Amino acid sequence: MLRIILALLFPLVLFSSEDRPPIPYDFLAKKEAQHFIVQMVKKHGFKSSDLKRILGDAKLDRDTLARYTGRYKQNTTVGTWQRFKAHVLDPDSLKKAEKFKKKYAGILKKAEADYHVDAEYIVGFIGVESKFGEYTGEYRLLDSLTTLAFHKNRMQKFFRSELEHFFLMCREEGFDPYRLKGSFAGAMGVVQQMPSVYRKYGMDYNGDGKKDPWSAEDGIGIIARFMHQNGWKEDGQVAVRADFKGKRYKGLKTGYKTAYTLSKLRNFGITPQTAYRYRDARLIKLTDKASDELWLGAPNFRILIRYNPSSNYAMAIHKIAQHVKHIKGSDTFFQKLFD
Repeated sequence: MLRIILALLFPLVLFSSEDRPPIPYDFLAKKEAQHFIVQMVKKHGFKSSDLKRILGDAKLDRDTLARYTGRYKQNTTVGTWQRFKAHVLDPDSLKKAEKFKKKYAGILKKAEADYHVDAEYIVGFIGVESKFGEYTGEYRLLDSLTTLAFHKNRMQKFFRSELEHFFLMCREEGFDPYRLKGSFAGAMGVVQQMPSVYRKYGMDYNGDGKKDPWSAEDGIGIIARFMHQNGWKEDGQVAVRADFKGKRYKGLKTGYKTAYTLSKLRNFGITPQTAYRYRDARLIKLTDKASDELWLGAPNFRILIRYNPSSNYAMAIHKIAQHVKHIKGSDTFFQKLFD
């Protein structure tokens, strides 16, 4: 289920915000909404009047619904490699990555020590998910989740569950359900978490007394814990560039679901440019305008995929991480903990 949830969290910075505004709609007239209210009262002890008041304020988000109805259209909820390069690997974004690592160097080091992960990949995650907090979403979560929970779409059951988690999250954290904003799919904060994922991984990592999905410091802790709990190996390889003949690769099947031995890859003319430490590898292809890149995905690569099942997404994180790997920081508040 976690992979299904996180598949929705493709970076908001890749998509246009030129959608039509939500419009008034009577969700309370729908039987699905009425049943939802009854279940929330029985299961979680909510007041029916409170739920009716909140859901009565929800609006129909037509453009969000269009993304999940009808025939699936490529790149409406995912991104091509060229798109990732243009939006999160451009010079301006990489400069932001450098500044972010410098600014939060101390708490990044703390996360490394607490969770045995590599700080540069935390930077990569936050850069790809929200461009370091610049793009956390302007869609009202109440509108997006209610629309997708009570109108037919290919993931309606999932979104109904997320609406349940949304109400629970608001009650637990004291969030105002009318004011929370996020992505078109209902993800929020600097690391773009759905309500159910936030309830599992959300944390107060900077010790200010509250869990804040829009806090960069809390986001650092969230990603570090996610990496650790999913088996990240500190200082382990993530991806290694591979050579092949030609500019376009059309041989073996590629993608994060593939797994080949190094000997088989060599038999097909694919060789790592630098030493690769493992016996097996995912064969990853990045399709650019004029040529392809081949990469060998190591065990840690699979952890990136678990947050969002897209090779392009994972490779964007990897390239940001490699770019900032040797950047030193200036976060003296947390840095002094390790002096």
